[in-house]
Amino acid sequence: MKVLIKNGRLLDPATGRDELGDVAIAAGRIVSLGKVSPDFHANRSIDASGLIVAPGLVDLAARLREPGHEHEGMLESEMAAAVAGGVTSLVCPPDTDPPLDEPGLVEMLKFRARNLNQSHLYPLGALTRNLAGEVLTEMAELTEAGCVGFSQADVALADTMVMQRALLYASTFGYSVWLRPQDFHLGKGVAASGALATRLGLSGVPVIAETIALHTIFELMRVTGARVHLCRLSSAAGIALVRAAKAEGLPVTCDVSVNQLHLTDMDIGYFNAAMRLTPPLRQQRDRDAIRAALADGTVDALVSDHTPVDEDMKNLPFAEAEPGATGLELLLSLALKWGEEQGVGLGKTLAAVTSEPVRVLGDALGSLASSAGRLVEGGVADLCLFNVSERWTVQPAALKSQGKHSPFAGYELPGRVKYTLVAGHLAYEAT
Repeated sequence: MKVLIKNGRLLDPATGRDELGDVAIAAGRIVSLGKVSPDFHANRSIDASGLIVAPGLVDLAARLREPGHEHEGMLESEMAAAVAGGVTSLVCPPDTDPPLDEPGLVEMLKFRARNLNQSHLYPLGALTRNLAGEVLTEMAELTEAGCVGFSQADVALADTMVMQRALLYASTFGYSVWLRPQDFHLGKGVAASGALATRLGLSGVPVIAETIALHTIFELMRVTGARVHLCRLSSAAGIALVRAAKAEGLPVTCDVSVNQLHLTDMDIGYFNAAMRLTPPLRQQRDRDAIRAALADGTVDALVSDHTPVDEDMKNLPFAEAEPGATGLELLLSLALKWGEEQGVGLGKTLAAVTSEPVRVLGDALGSLASSAGRLVEGGVADLCLFNVSERWTVQPAALKSQGKHSPFAGYELPGRVKYTLVAGHLAYEAT
């Protein structure tokens, strides 16, 4: 199918392209940018006047809830949410039920995703069998099945020897390990330690739960040479440690969630279970440090941390409610909101959800590695067309995700996705 996008503002953070022009698409790839030959005859034309034509978003943390948690989210509903949010590539953690620790499970998930013909799916394999933290998985077989890295998801490793073996093995074969830095023993609370948690009588997670884990990870990286991606940093102290590790030259990257980028523990208010999140919301100084670190490049990518939660599991007392929130459809708008408030240019704002996540993934993207997150002739036509000036109010019932809980319910946000193309296929069109 041939598609012609006309009169759009072509914005590519990776190359600095920012110009008015057209895009011609054929056989799933971009055949020309800017000026299109009059000999190009399209099956479908899209008038992008007043719209930004950008690379499709790349989300490094989105739970799709299959297999095992279909009551909270189906692959169909969450993939529909992804394209409605302009997300054309996403990485899913391995904490499904059963966990993604066998090649057959990974192949089945990728097969189901391909058949939906929506976003590209890149699973993370389980670092240890059943995420139990005891026996390493067959990383080579999981890589052949399609895994782009290995993770414990939110299950902290209690055994440092197991982590050392995992990093050594991964380093030997060039695999990346994705870890959320949280000490096994100190990270069992439900809110960030501080005055608010004390006042509400909620068990706390201290900042040292993150920093102790980071110190351990960095020491093991120095010994093993492993490449590590740190998932969803939450504290100013953690940011400072990562900044120092990068200055030292350690092969480390990191991301933060839209939740920690905009919210603080004060948003919990009077036990608002919508704010029950992992990692927990911390103080304003932590949020401010995260916002600044994303702007200066210490933080590599912004993620939705999409975790749809069942109604029955969310409508419980705060400490008993299941942590998580829907986020795929909000990722672009919350990135734009941060850019506006932080005074960051549109190109750099979009880089945090397009080209920078691709840099984190690197060669693990396979055939898409050279063009994902970019507007480039000959590249795969993964595109997001949005109106940057249009504002919309988050109404959870209107979201396409099966999970309807969001801490941003009622917020007015900038940027509305109008079209999403995945490999040249029109996967979403706003009505």
